[in-house]
Amino acid sequence: MKFKAITLPLIALGLPTIVASCQEKTVAKGEDKKAPPAPAPSKGEDWPTWGRDSTRNMVGNASNLPVKVNPGEMNDETEEIDLSSAKNMRWVFKAGSAAYGNCSVGFGKVFLGTNNESPRDKAILGDRGNLYCIDEKTGEFLWQLIVPKLGARKVSDWEYVGICSSPAIEKDRLWLITNRGEVVCLDMNGMADGNDGPFKDEVAFMTDKNVGPGKTPVVPTLTDKHADILWVFDMRDADTGVGVFPHNVSSCSPLVHGDILYTATSNGVDWSHTNIPGEFIPGLIALDKNTGKLLGEEISGVSERVLHASWSSPAIGKVKGKDMLIWGGGDGLAYGFNPVPVMDEEEGIPILKELWRYDCNPPRYRNKENGDPIKYATYKGPNEIIGTTVIHKGFVYAMTGQDPEHGDGVGMLSCIDPSMRGDISGKAVWTYDKIGRTISTPSITDDGLVIAAEYDGDIHCVDAKTGKPYWVHETGSRVWASTLVADGKVYLGTEDGEVVVLAATKEKKHLGTIELHAPIYSSAIVANNTIYVGTQTHLYAIGKTE
Repeated sequence: MKFKAITLPLIALGLPTIVASCQEKTVAKGEDKKAPPAPAPSKGEDWPTWGRDSTRNMVGNASNLPVKVNPGEMNDETEEIDLSSAKNMRWVFKAGSAAYGNCSVGFGKVFLGTNNESPRDKAILGDRGNLYCIDEKTGEFLWQLIVPKLGARKVSDWEYVGICSSPAIEKDRLWLITNRGEVVCLDMNGMADGNDGPFKDEVAFMTDKNVGPGKTPVVPTLTDKHADILWVFDMRDADTGVGVFPHNVSSCSPLVHGDILYTATSNGVDWSHTNIPGEFIPGLIALDKNTGKLLGEEISGVSERVLHASWSSPAIGKVKGKDMLIWGGGDGLAYGFNPVPVMDEEEGIPILKELWRYDCNPPRYRNKENGDPIKYATYKGPNEIIGTTVIHKGFVYAMTGQDPEHGDGVGMLSCIDPSMRGDISGKAVWTYDKIGRTISTPSITDDGLVIAAEYDGDIHCVDAKTGKPYWVHETGSRVWASTLVADGKVYLGTEDGEVVVLAATKEKKHLGTIELHAPIYSSAIVANNTIYVGTQTHLYAIGKTE
């Protein structure tokens, strides 16, 4: 997988644009402190997980969102932003040099995954994964999780990509997937309320042991500006995890539903792209959210058929009044599972029981006329599912695509009836094949529109019930992000660093373009009437200021 961050110049190390300096207080390992009051529930609507809620539908409730925005002037050398001339900009936070995941907002805090190219801890420099905790009102830096690299380079932990997972937030804790393929549970307050257990060895977790022969690793000193880890589940560990071989990045955003956490494993091919090291490793697992204990896994054979990697995030929604777990596999199939793990007598392990499967690639994408398979990465070849499957009003919407390194190609948007059972390939409610490959997630409005972007840059609007096309808008740029619909508007960031704003209506109407200072690969989200857009270098909090 070729990420643009590799070709972009690394940013200068320096202080954030709007981050209040404060004295760090050392916290001894295991030290107990009086806990601060629990955060009060938000008065507005938060965005606590990728896709806002378990359905993963990129639609938010908001009002009075701006179209005309001036982001302020950026110093090209320091990358500091002067907000004196800004318009409708609440604050700007200097992040790393890469942001592919999307921020989550909850209980007065914003969480952003990136790399370590704007280090807040000056003792820990160099390539790392980094999760920032930021004050929602002020943009002030609160604390960070620092994750060393695997040392596997591009094959399993791509250089300078950092953390791509969007955290899931609940009250006093959050969960995310690190760049090393670990599922971690964190205290919302970081070390500010002491080193809570049961996990106590944050120092060892943050210490980079891949320093080369004869060199001594830098051992961090814990302060109240560091994360407090509650538990860790290493998916790569064959004994305590499930033996995953992540390809390029660990990108899934976890789903927390009840007491269960669901996550894709990012299991995939090796550097040769022809061998699958973990052929029988699950692509989707379920953990106890409180302890990190493995509760179940899919045994549908996804990894045996994986085209590249299982990166897509799972969803849960109601189907005929009952919860159903929906997921897009790295084999190009969408799946429906019973969300409650059950013991499989034949396998002797708890599993996520498959209810149905649907091949999102039509036969003409998989095979030539003579029946020979079409090579995966070719223009007409089969696609995996990288974006997230969405469930809305009892139907599932799934789109196919490939690693952006493979370029443009044919795609497919399918509407699936999840009440069916077995192999329902070829039995979609409708399909739309005028869309190209995509790594995006669609937005489905309550008035029946599906709005989705393809990698080539076109935004498509079709009828949610029939697949009838209404319009196509050409952005003129590559698109990695997903569409966000809020306040009757569509917001979409592009590789050219623009946020395109359209009307979320059957008639196409271009409302405006917000020009930011760097490429945008992550998706815009909205929380409490504020739009958050992460570029490769900054996180912008956009909202009415006048």
